[in-house]
Amino acid sequence: MVRRDEPSDELSVHELIDGPTEVISAHDLAAVRAAGRGHDVSVEETHDLSKYATEDLSAHTARTARARVELLRMPTPGALYRRALRDAVPVIGRSRRPDAAPQVELAVAGVTVDRAHLAEYDRVCGFRLSDTLPATYPHVMGFPLALRLMTTPEFPVPLTGVVHVGNRITVHRPVLAGETLDFVTHAENLRPHERGRQIDVVLVASVGGEEVWRGVSTYLGKGRAAGGGGRRDPGERPAPPAATAHWRVTPRVGTDYARVSGDHNPIHTSRLGARLFGFPRPIAHGMWSKARCLAALEGRLPEAFTVQVAFKLPVPLPTTVAFSATGAWDFALHDARTSRPHLVGTVR
Repeated sequence: MVRRDEPSDELSVHELIDGPTEVISAHDLAAVRAAGRGHDVSVEETHDLSKYATEDLSAHTARTARARVELLRMPTPGALYRRALRDAVPVIGRSRRPDAAPQVELAVAGVTVDRAHLAEYDRVCGFRLSDTLPATYPHVMGFPLALRLMTTPEFPVPLTGVVHVGNRITVHRPVLAGETLDFVTHAENLRPHERGRQIDVVLVASVGGEEVWRGVSTYLGKGRAAGGGGRRDPGERPAPPAATAHWRVTPRVGTDYARVSGDHNPIHTSRLGARLFGFPRPIAHGMWSKARCLAALEGRLPEAFTVQVAFKLPVPLPTTVAFSATGAWDFALHDARTSRPHLVGTVR
């Protein structure tokens, strides 16, 4: 595998396939793993909100051949965010916005659970300590891989300012903390939206070749969509259901979740960073909100289920939110004072 002595400014799909992170044969991959610490293919060293479309579009997606790129370990999120922030700077940043999802999937095999990290994640999100992973935890484990995909020049939505508008997780069976996971990620279903463009980023976790977990995150890249027009009047909001719990959400939620998730988007951790993207103060991560809601349902969920949420209005930090849930496992998160919706979800 070729190493470069100096950093490059780009990491395109072409480079992923043919350059420093070229496809590795099964034989070479096994040899490197057997040797312990081998080639480092992290970015550092290779130098290299809004409406949510709740329909599952995967059945309508034409199956296309994607080039698979095997990475030897999870990428380093910090370097990827620095690249994304640089790309947001006028003149020096990239202005590319392709009209299709990148025809590549990234894979990392042999990912194990750091139990100390899992315990800290459980604390931040409100889960009890357990040998079974929370439904949202594989998302955190595989997030750096998805982030690397989202920072390639071929990804059609800019990472900085992107809005996470929905997430669907399917747990096929309980995943134990002692299991070793293989992750694969790709993007699909690029589509117009009245406020820009949406795209789905799919992350799959497998154990021994069996898919055990699948997550689909829907992102909105703000902009004027072709044939778009003004935003639709949402109409009068229905009254929220009676709250079953109130939670005080402090600014530490932003920084603590950033630390355990690797999602260091400054809109969650910095007042200045939030203002740069139009928010008066930092906002909570959408996936923290989802995880906190699932923690409130912990012990009552089936072993296999799909949980889908739509992220509505952002949760400003600090604030107090009201959680509500029905026996049919519809749940929601609202502002405790104004009743403005932050999240709506279902478990099936």
